[in-house]
Amino acid sequence: APLTMGKKRVSYFYHQEMPLVYFGSAHPMKPHRLKLTHHLILNYGLHKHLDCYAPKPADPGVMSEYFHDEEYVQFLRKITPDNGRQHAANIQRFNVGGTADCPVFEGLFEFNQITSGASIDGAVQLCLDMYDIAVNWSGGFHHAHKAEAAGFCYINDIVLAIVELLKVHARVLYIDIDVHHGDGVEEAFYTSDRVMTFSLHKYGDFFPGTGSLREKGAKAGDGYSLNCPLNNGISDEKYFEQLFKPVFDKIMEVFQPSAIVLQCGADSLAADRLGTLNLTTRGHARMVEYVKSKSVPTLVLGGGGYTIRNVARVWCYETAVLVDKPDICDDIPYHDYYEYFAPTYKLHLKPENMTDLNSKSDIDNMRTDLLQQLKGLRGAPSVGMHQVPPLFHRMEEKDAEKDLEEDLHADVRPPKKKRGRKSKKQHEAELYDGVD
Repeated sequence: APLTMGKKRVSYFYHQEMPLVYFGSAHPMKPHRLKLTHHLILNYGLHKHLDCYAPKPADPGVMSEYFHDEEYVQFLRKITPDNGRQHAANIQRFNVGGTADCPVFEGLFEFNQITSGASIDGAVQLCLDMYDIAVNWSGGFHHAHKAEAAGFCYINDIVLAIVELLKVHARVLYIDIDVHHGDGVEEAFYTSDRVMTFSLHKYGDFFPGTGSLREKGAKAGDGYSLNCPLNNGISDEKYFEQLFKPVFDKIMEVFQPSAIVLQCGADSLAADRLGTLNLTTRGHARMVEYVKSKSVPTLVLGGGGYTIRNVARVWCYETAVLVDKPDICDDIPYHDYYEYFAPTYKLHLKPENMTDLNSKSDIDNMRTDLLQQLKGLRGAPSVGMHQVPPLFHRMEEKDAEKDLEEDLHADVRPPKKKRGRKSKKQHEAELYDGVD
């Protein structure tokens, strides 16, 4: 049943070990961005409007039962930076360790257990009607496949969470506003009419190379995959008003989901280290705000985002939007990580001075195609729900205030910068390591 309008009950997942994981000096994925986000949330006082949880690590058996190949999960459990030679055959097979994108690093499997556990826990809370919105900024690893890592993703926490939601919810909508196509999630549910995927992403000579308008689903899922392939430089107004809002409204009318999973990859922001779009923090948050306005139980996840000071900005602001505090001060409060936000020390981003290569006719044609695709569906599929499977055991609630206060005063320093060549000119406050 739809939620009542008004104040939403919001849960928030954070584990103090997550930001300590290190993919490597040259790798663009910096989990330290979670620490920056968390400290902004604390220093803006947003945690007072959240119920805060430490997630339970996902059980390997659940990973393979819900989605992943068991041999692949066992490989991820065993592989370490020191024993690669013993697993040489599987390194290429599973695309882990043999490429720069998906390295083997210390604590790899434990990190994925925590990020996945938080997404599953959030899904369980929504299924039990404990909360209206569950937030896990550490999740959103949308490129992971059944038996293959890809694009910095090893375990697909999104698919695991959606499978959990499907135990109770007849239809689940997945929305992806990352700059990259949500290929792993689309692939997992490509033949299902119970999960609709809606991805807006850069397309054309860009990872992962999928996500054209022609990818619409197959068999029972024909028409249930929607893709918005974008060009460089799209702005807030065009993205939201001309694409996201009209298509999302039609999805809600035709598909009528009873739960939503929203992947908020921050690499669609202006000035991202890997991204090519031109959204501002306020523009990115418009999607979050609009999804929230529909009053459907929603799991909100992170994703990409490689200019880490901007990742923290937008995820903090989106947390504020979710707890009905969209007017928080643009001046960032002084705190341990204040210098990351130099030189402006402001929460909000302005768009970059770049050309928008998305013509009005291209956007109009895409919107028309997607609305026509939705119109062709036979309406919301009916699902006979006979026996609901048992929900994944949820982590018990921690003493949130105590944990948060301890973390607020913890002295966790970012690694020192190394001198060397940079893959892209970095801001002096970015503090990620250079390439040796």
